[in-house]
Amino acid sequence: MPHLKHLEWPFFDARHRELAAELDAWCGAHLHAGHAADVDAECQSLVKQLGEAGWLRHAIAGQALGGAAEVIDTRAICLLRETLARHNGLADFAFAMQGLGSGAISLAGSAAQRERYLPRVARGEVLAAFALSEPEAGSDVAAMQCSAVEDGDCYVLNGEKTWISNGGIAGFYTVFARTGEGEQPAGAVRGSRGISAFIVDADTPGFEIAERIQVIAPHPLARLRFVNCRVPKSQLIGTAGEGFKIAMRTLDVFRTSVAAAALGFARRALQEGLAQAKSRAMFGARLADLPLTQAKLATMACTVDSSALLVYRAAWQRDQGQNVTREAAMAKLMATEGAQQVIDAAVQIFGGRGVRSGEMVEQLYREIRALRIYEGASEVQQLIIGRDLLR
Repeated sequence: MPHLKHLEWPFFDARHRELAAELDAWCGAHLHAGHAADVDAECQSLVKQLGEAGWLRHAIAGQALGGAAEVIDTRAICLLRETLARHNGLADFAFAMQGLGSGAISLAGSAAQRERYLPRVARGEVLAAFALSEPEAGSDVAAMQCSAVEDGDCYVLNGEKTWISNGGIAGFYTVFARTGEGEQPAGAVRGSRGISAFIVDADTPGFEIAERIQVIAPHPLARLRFVNCRVPKSQLIGTAGEGFKIAMRTLDVFRTSVAAAALGFARRALQEGLAQAKSRAMFGARLADLPLTQAKLATMACTVDSSALLVYRAAWQRDQGQNVTREAAMAKLMATEGAQQVIDAAVQIFGGRGVRSGEMVEQLYREIRALRIYEGASEVQQLIIGRDLLR
């Protein structure tokens, strides 16, 4: 199958090839294209299906806790996200959030935290969320205002988080708040020091969903509010003041997988564009027979393959224990921007049908846009790459 030919590349082991082929077959039998009317219910159902089928095992670390391996396999989660995205964008979202939302626990959680949350995440019994962004602190994490003040055997959280995926349906949230360790004197730039990570269960008093946010590609999304929300110290992840490092380590694991999801969307767009070009009659021939169409398809194919090479180079390097700050940024930048171009080209090949609501390429057009923003906007990736080159 053309969409699996890249599995022959030397980045992969036999187990990766088997994993991708098995998931592709499972997706064909269990997933449908299109956006559901009730996105919350659909997302919850997808998490349950993914858990029961064993795919969520790859989103957590620790075999004794239900994980597929002791550490998260970057190539595996990239292949999973690429394949899921190619079949169903919300299924990719559901898988990704189980990993991202619980990632800090996999990386830095205590034994008790890992045992309490990770097995349920892997089985699809509880939905996870990652709460880092704020109304005035998106890409600029150092501007974080949400606070956590120590009070006896608890921390008291106050503030807001926004653009939180799975907001409103998650069973627990990994929340980052400012605790103040090692900060500069009052009036100085606060920076990234003094931020800590907490697990906040959805039913914790003082925690509420302030707003559900509607976006162009339907996903569960919300603004969160904490008002004197008392969180036991046992829910602190790692050490107080180490939250920024934990957040960056978590994003480091999953940033390359965002690029893989974009790659999956691009592959589906190329597949749809090819089928349309071959079947559409135009000027007494097929659309595919026109040189301009062939040139467009060639550019789409080059963009897909170049993105794939960057994605799986970064994933392979990370699995070898190498630092991939620059490589992951390159992969995310090029794969997300490239996917936008490939999908736009597919819409153009479809003509009027391409902007009709419900068409696959129209759905892809809406799905891809957010990937150029979340987990580090394209401009942030450019800064990361540029600074690393100049170091």
